[in-house]
Amino acid sequence: GPGGSSVASSGGSGGSGGSGGSGGSINETSCEAIVDELKNDLDGTLKSRAAGEGWPAPAADSFLFVSTDPALHLVAGDHDNWMGTPMNDAGSFRWACLKAAPGSQYKLTDLSQWKADPWARSYTYDDFGEISLVKPSKGHLDRHIEVGDGVMEPRTVRVWVPEGGYDRVLYVHDGQNLFDPEAFFGGWKLQESAPLGILLVGIDNTPARMDEYTHVQDFVLGKMQGGKGDAYADFLKQTVRPLIQEHYGEKGPIGVMGSSLGGLISFHIADRHPGDYAFAASLSGTMGWGSIGANNETMIERYQKKGHQGTYLYLDSGGGGDTCADSDMDGTNDDDDLAEDNFCENIQMRDVLLSVGYSISVDLAHWHEPGAPHNEAAWAARVFRPLDIFRGL
Repeated sequence: GPGGSSVASSGGSGGSGGSGGSGGSINETSCEAIVDELKNDLDGTLKSRAAGEGWPAPAADSFLFVSTDPALHLVAGDHDNWMGTPMNDAGSFRWACLKAAPGSQYKLTDLSQWKADPWARSYTYDDFGEISLVKPSKGHLDRHIEVGDGVMEPRTVRVWVPEGGYDRVLYVHDGQNLFDPEAFFGGWKLQESAPLGILLVGIDNTPARMDEYTHVQDFVLGKMQGGKGDAYADFLKQTVRPLIQEHYGEKGPIGVMGSSLGGLISFHIADRHPGDYAFAASLSGTMGWGSIGANNETMIERYQKKGHQGTYLYLDSGGGGDTCADSDMDGTNDDDDLAEDNFCENIQMRDVLLSVGYSISVDLAHWHEPGAPHNEAAWAARVFRPLDIFRGL
């Protein structure tokens, strides 16, 4: 949002497939057997295998590709020099069982339109947008669809898997803005700025973003809203983290990061689950939330009360301020009409953290990028700072 307190930014996962019969593994399931599953229950099979080994589905010595768009009846890629291999028509879907080398690229097509496979587990981006991958080993993105816990609305979780392995995991909010070059303001391009060795987990937001990313309610945009941050923090701990452990192995140290309200909720998560997160980073965090139009506890007040804790904290902002006044005496320095990008609130948070025992370069970092706006391009330009700190922990 322009100026003031900026808050704007741009069913559960299916069970894993059953284990293979005695003497075999799930990989030895034949293409025909999976096609039969799809014919019996298209949506259920698509989702259960997406939650398991992912699509395209490994089958014996090949992979099963599926298209649910009747117009896209060819699968083209490295396996056929992008000529387009016809898929078998099964009525509600089309399929092809093909030998494809691990890491090979493909798209679904009718030779006039070319689309990434929406069911593909692994993908990357090139000059033409998203491109699907078969079981890659190089740096790539994975997606896990409809990750939910019965309380939180199901959403996509996106994972940047770096080449050469990793020894730490960073969970980042607003997942749909992190990797996609078509996202708001070009997105964060996190996969380009991330140092090697970090598994990045982007958790998509939902239309309930303002509720999920706030620890208390506040009166904004004409109504009381927010305050479901506990449920979101617990969703990360009890649903997202076990998913990552299952598919990738969760190695420590563990961090959490976000911008705007995503920065606020990162500090809330570190506080709600002390000892779980070695690092919490907030870019342009909405640290005055709770006091914008209401009189609820701000994150500044909470950290002042709690005193020194064990998480390394990074906070920053762009913008700037003149007086950083608290003219309404609500305890938050958010009444400077010239201040932008949550500058004053983050200066106040930094000073509170210093006063309770945090030390710069030991377990606290603060950065001011003068005049930087409140958008993804600005965050992309400086996200290397918290990433480098996390890499060094």
